[in-house]
Amino acid sequence: MTTTFDKREEGFEKQFAHDEELKFKATARRDKMLGLWAAEKMGLAGAQAEAYAKQVVMAEFQEDHDIFKKIRGDLDAKNVTVSDEEIRRVMDELMAKAVAETKKSG
Repeated sequence: MTTTFDKREEGFEKQFAHDEELKFKATARRDKMLGLWAAEKMGLAGAQAEAYAKQVVMAEFQEDHDIFKKIRGDLDAKNVTVSDEEIRRVMDELMAKAVAETKKSG
């Protein structure tokens, strides 16, 4: 027999799973947009920019999954002058955009 408590618990579990899926999708979307932004800063375009953006997305799944550190290191390696503050600001802006787009697309 299912109690009201059981139904509420199941509802919370479903909501948690939905929220985690939304967060995952939004983060991947943000990482791709961030990768394209950084690629442009480094002078990459077209297929090279897309390939770099994929690397950024995949970096999320690496051991330390520190996207900021990857972007910072790659920009430094190409002698591109961008402040830490600008990178973090762009990351925040793109995350807000990614969340909105992810919610809109379902």
